[in-house]
Amino acid sequence: MAGKVAEERGLPKGTAAQDASGLQDKLFSSETDNSLYFTYSGQPNTLEVRDLNYQVDLASQVPWFEHLAQFKMPWTSASRRNSCELGIQNLSFKVRSGQMLAIIGSSGCGRASLLDVITSRGHGGKIKSGQIWINGQPSSPQLVRKCVAHVRQHDQLLPNLTVRETLAFIAQMRLPRTFSQAQRDKRVEDVIAELRLRQCADTRVGNTYVRGVSGGERRRVSIGVQLLWNPGILILDEPTSGLDSFTAHNLVKTLSRLAKGNRLVLISLHQPRSDIFRLFDLVLLMTSGTPIYLGAAQHMVQYFTAIGYPCPRYSNPADFYVDLTGIDRRSREQEVATREKAQSLAALFLEKVRDLDDFLWKAETKDLDEDTCVESSLTPLDTNGLLSPTKMPGAVQQFTTLIRRQISNDFRDLPTLLIHGAEACLMSLTIGFLYFGHGSIQLSFTDTAALLFMIGALIPFNVILDVISKCYSERAMLYYELEDGLYTTSPYFFAKILGELPEHCAYIIIYGMPTYWLANLRPGLQPFLLHFLLVWLVVFCCRIMALATAALLPTFHMASFLSNALYNSFYLTGGFMINLSSLWTVPAWISKVSFLRWCFEGLMKIQFSGRNYKMPLGNFTIAVSGDKILSAMELNSYPLYAIYLIVIGLSGGFMVLYYVSLRFIKQKPSQDW
Repeated sequence: MAGKVAEERGLPKGTAAQDASGLQDKLFSSETDNSLYFTYSGQPNTLEVRDLNYQVDLASQVPWFEHLAQFKMPWTSASRRNSCELGIQNLSFKVRSGQMLAIIGSSGCGRASLLDVITSRGHGGKIKSGQIWINGQPSSPQLVRKCVAHVRQHDQLLPNLTVRETLAFIAQMRLPRTFSQAQRDKRVEDVIAELRLRQCADTRVGNTYVRGVSGGERRRVSIGVQLLWNPGILILDEPTSGLDSFTAHNLVKTLSRLAKGNRLVLISLHQPRSDIFRLFDLVLLMTSGTPIYLGAAQHMVQYFTAIGYPCPRYSNPADFYVDLTGIDRRSREQEVATREKAQSLAALFLEKVRDLDDFLWKAETKDLDEDTCVESSLTPLDTNGLLSPTKMPGAVQQFTTLIRRQISNDFRDLPTLLIHGAEACLMSLTIGFLYFGHGSIQLSFTDTAALLFMIGALIPFNVILDVISKCYSERAMLYYELEDGLYTTSPYFFAKILGELPEHCAYIIIYGMPTYWLANLRPGLQPFLLHFLLVWLVVFCCRIMALATAALLPTFHMASFLSNALYNSFYLTGGFMINLSSLWTVPAWISKVSFLRWCFEGLMKIQFSGRNYKMPLGNFTIAVSGDKILSAMELNSYPLYAIYLIVIGLSGGFMVLYYVSLRFIKQKPSQDW
């Protein structure tokens, strides 16, 4: 058939085969940088997929809040029965340590579905038939977590930590407790050397808004995070996405070197360029979930030439054959024609490999196993095998590592800290100077009440959006790290709450002290400390409420809406806008859980309780007991210590809601829906 195609193009018979072999020799030249610093020292790994048929439920990929936006109930969909389609059909292959398998194909070919199934993260999908085996055992989430490292398409790293600090914190949480600090440091340095990150080891990781390492270096850091625990199987989803051609080539070159270190590397790509294509050991070309070719990369041209589709000289085989097998959806006729061609190519390939044990197409002239199975002959640098889950760091070590990581990342963000400090100082001075200058003249009762309510209500409003936006910037990282089993929910919960206390305390000190003295509130150390403590507790309660809503709802806009709705409800029922005795049933109940109401009542008691207040009445001035004023405003129903306990109880309730949300609601980021 190849000869006929060559003759049709006006070429002598056999030219196509010669062109294929010539192109093969030019494409697959040797790479010079094969030095290894960090090899896998465990038992050889195998990944086997047997007769896999995987069905994707497209309706489940649409988040529930988008159903609501379309005025549909989240649990119903008219098209749900017709939304299922086969994402993978009749797929079988077997890969061993020392090999790098590249999955290529056009958009919608099934690359993402295959990685989801292999990593046991098939959200919204179902395996109809077939099975996946890892090291001779049926795949399970526990086995995948033990043997497989998964590098996602999007980098999720804390931007204000350096490369070395990022890897060091992961080493504290991921390496076994039996490792000494010297061993952890050596593992970090080995990974830095292996991934060629020495020149930027002390540079911040950065992100879109924080200047740091380059995109390729940031991607290598993401690989290093997974490489630290020395996995035998490394799976990467679109690792070259967003990188320039030179950086992408160097990254895949690094992955090829890792595979030669006795690892199994599985990588998904869209259309790799020719110098990247020659680095692959094995290639799986897919279209519409079916395999079109599976075998050695250097034999791909030879295979397609043999069935009548030779690659033109000076063309990239990956580009040519991905285009050849892609589905053209510009018109119904073209879609049908290209789909039929792809189905015929898939059927032809399945027929050729039906009787092979590993389902890999092999050229007649060479033995594929000798070409692609590279056993590492280097002496392993580390004698530790697979990590046992029982030896992993405990909850206390996870907590201490997480809180140190959070404090380090927060206090490195100097611009944000300065903005928050300037904001607190500006608000404090503005309020203070508004009420400044009265000297010994006492403020009127209404002015003092307005001042106290403003002190308790103004600062929490600014805290809400800041806390929620910060949570959503870290949401994807939290989701991935929990999914990988890097730590559990409880250590993160306590680290998140306690790690923000230093910034919280500094913020309240800058805000609270100038206002108190400039406005000439009740003198004395005890009233000041009681005033400061109550403001501290109320702002802390508001911060925990923002954390709870951020963990409860999937998007920033929904969480900010709910938080602002709660805050406004608490604001209106706080006892200043309307007397508490004038509230009807629903707002009366809301006022009982309003931390702004309890803050206002507590501040009023601190200011007026036990004092006589002079009030003008015509030409006369009469002294009125502060307790009677509080009773008239329905703000004297509880003693002061009870108000502190109520605010602490409200904070505890929001903390329980926050923990439950973290524990039972997956913190899935927006790009993973």
